[in-house]
Amino acid sequence: MSEIRKINAQQLKEQCSELRCGDKILLTGYVYTSRDAAHKRIMSLIEQGKELPYPIEGAVIYYAGPTPAPEGKPIGSCGPTTSGRMDRFAPKLLDMGLAGMIGKGERSREVRDAIVRNKAIYLCAVGGAGALACNCIKSCEVIAFEDLGCESVKCLYVEDFPLIVANDSAGGDIFEQGRAQYAEL
Repeated sequence: MSEIRKINAQQLKEQCSELRCGDKILLTGYVYTSRDAAHKRIMSLIEQGKELPYPIEGAVIYYAGPTPAPEGKPIGSCGPTTSGRMDRFAPKLLDMGLAGMIGKGERSREVRDAIVRNKAIYLCAVGGAGALACNCIKSCEVIAFEDLGCESVKCLYVEDFPLIVANDSAGGDIFEQGRAQYAEL
């Protein structure tokens, strides 16, 4: 069984070059939720030269649209959404210094190339386990686009959030490797 590494989200950029697809990590620190609608607005702000809701340099984006918080919790269910829907936005954000993305599913060739070019990372969370993932989220604050409801941009503080490296800065792709291993059976 491979070692599980504890990583601070704010230091992820410096550690990307050490991580390889298939590595398991426990992420602690601040991450920002952004999905389709929020990405469209963020790109519009970039095009207009306006201030963004969070600093892109060194940031980690979690592709999630959490449900409302039940009594006594900071957040409701918070599972990953399909990352491919953000593929048209990701290369630009990676080129601006984005450290990592969290979601589920494969990424396009353009995104994988941008990950390598910028020495970044793509991490997968377990899909369908949003009710369990919310236990790792210790705080949640809406910071932009409140009118988008569950798709508003939120700043989350996560502790020991379990993730798997899916695309690494050396070009590794867990989906490609998985298909190759399956073909050998």
